[in-house]
Amino acid sequence: MDIKSALLGELNVIQVAEQANVEETAKAYEKMAGITRFLYENLPSYEMAGYVLFALVFLLSALVYKLGFAKKLKLSQNIVIYIFLFLGCIILTFFALYLPMVEGLIVAALILIIYKTRLWREKREEQQAANQ
Repeated sequence: MDIKSALLGELNVIQVAEQANVEETAKAYEKMAGITRFLYENLPSYEMAGYVLFALVFLLSALVYKLGFAKKLKLSQNIVIYIFLFLGCIILTFFALYLPMVEGLIVAALILIIYKTRLWREKREEQQAANQ
């Protein structure tokens, strides 16, 4: 076996491995949820896409918490709550890879924003009616 055939054989193995890797990546992208797939396809590295996905999950979870469940608490209690929210979002980020977690959080945030806006408007109208 000469050097040329050995090199060509090695190149064929590399090409086959590369094709299998591309096929596996395509299958993984097909299983991903919409926003997650968009991030992983368009950001320069998988690491950056993971951090952006985590930031989205955390920020949207914090927004949903603030709009729907937060009460007036002391600063130290808020810090503890947001630390545990941060830790929980690490797990949620793994779920967000193949489940529509980000999309669900967006829908929840929109519903709560609409609810809070209507509530604020009704309170304002009641206050105006009471003043007249």
